[in-house]
Amino acid sequence: MLRLERGLNQTQLADGLQTTQRKISYWEMGKTEPDIVSILKICEYFDVSADFLLGRKDY
Repeated sequence: MLRLERGLNQTQLADGLQTTQRKISYWEMGKTEPDIVSILKICEYFDVSADFLLGRKDY
């Protein structure tokens, strides 16, 4: 949702998070879950809390 709201493709997000497009794709398809380090990077990148990212509360 955040990636699409910002108009990013998976490759652009992967570059911003210093990971691979394949990992982004797997996360989005539910094949794998991001590890804690990746969760923190995502939070920083999108300026959201871990609670929000994990579906616990709004921005």
